[in-house]
Amino acid sequence: MKTPLEEKHLSDSDNSLKQVARVDGTNLNPETFAKQYRKDGIPVVITGLLDSMNHWDLDFLREKLGNQEFPVRFNGWDRYKKEKNAWNNIGSGVESRTLSFNEYADLLSSKEAHKNDIYLGRCALKKTPLADTSELEEADAKLGLKMPGTSPNLWVCPGSHITPLHYDPLDGTLIQVHGEKRIVLFAPSQTYNLYPLSLFNYLKHGLKLRANYSQVYPENPDFAKFPKFKKALSYRYEVILKQGEILFIPAGWWHEVTSLGDGVVCSINRFWHVFPLTRAATSWNKWRLHLGALMTAPYIIKTWLAAIFSKDREQKLRHLIQRL
Repeated sequence: MKTPLEEKHLSDSDNSLKQVARVDGTNLNPETFAKQYRKDGIPVVITGLLDSMNHWDLDFLREKLGNQEFPVRFNGWDRYKKEKNAWNNIGSGVESRTLSFNEYADLLSSKEAHKNDIYLGRCALKKTPLADTSELEEADAKLGLKMPGTSPNLWVCPGSHITPLHYDPLDGTLIQVHGEKRIVLFAPSQTYNLYPLSLFNYLKHGLKLRANYSQVYPENPDFAKFPKFKKALSYRYEVILKQGEILFIPAGWWHEVTSLGDGVVCSINRFWHVFPLTRAATSWNKWRLHLGALMTAPYIIKTWLAAIFSKDREQKLRHLIQRL
């Protein structure tokens, strides 16, 4: 059964597929957004706030970012043939290479990025010409979003790229600025029905294989191996996030993100400290990651010392910082 809060704010389009509510952002104010969505941690799609914003297509991004360098993740598709607990890295733990944006754009244009799942992910906008995009600042103000946990991050990828099922310890806004994404969400109460990766991975892999990722492939689940996942399906929600829309993803909500189409897809996200503090203090998913951070200390110390005393110290330290 859904909780009363989910009954109030989330809707069923049929018996099996549940949709996150969509609201016109022009009718919202900070007090309404906080009361109806942020206070209790309810996801919502917000429309109408970015209608005048430029399309961040590949030509626009080339013009603005050009030869500026970014870390680019070379995921490859072979990993998806394996069970996730056999992976050596995931998310920001994936090995990256430093490329100029123009070099990455060439990989997108040639479809090489599509063939090998090459992804420009979580790149800070603060040192780029796009840092002071007024429409983004106005949308944040309209929703009363304060206490940022990060600066805005840029995500550019080929259609069909998948960010595996995971949750974040902070509230997030996912802003779609070109193309569309499909987001599947599960309520925080379903954590152990989603079979999160073990906390003990932090001892072996550090931050490369974090415990906020699920072992389950939600679109092709192995019910024999993960039988409790059937229970989680009653708490499954879906969003098709269109250009100009904002998805508020509260801390602890599991989500898998798939980029749609065969072109280029571009998003911005930003993390926000959880408010009110009572929601942060009572979130087991958040405390679970704090525990994991403590467990990763020995691995981090060993890795950083090895980087400091290596011949290519600068490059290795830069890659370690990008994973944080």
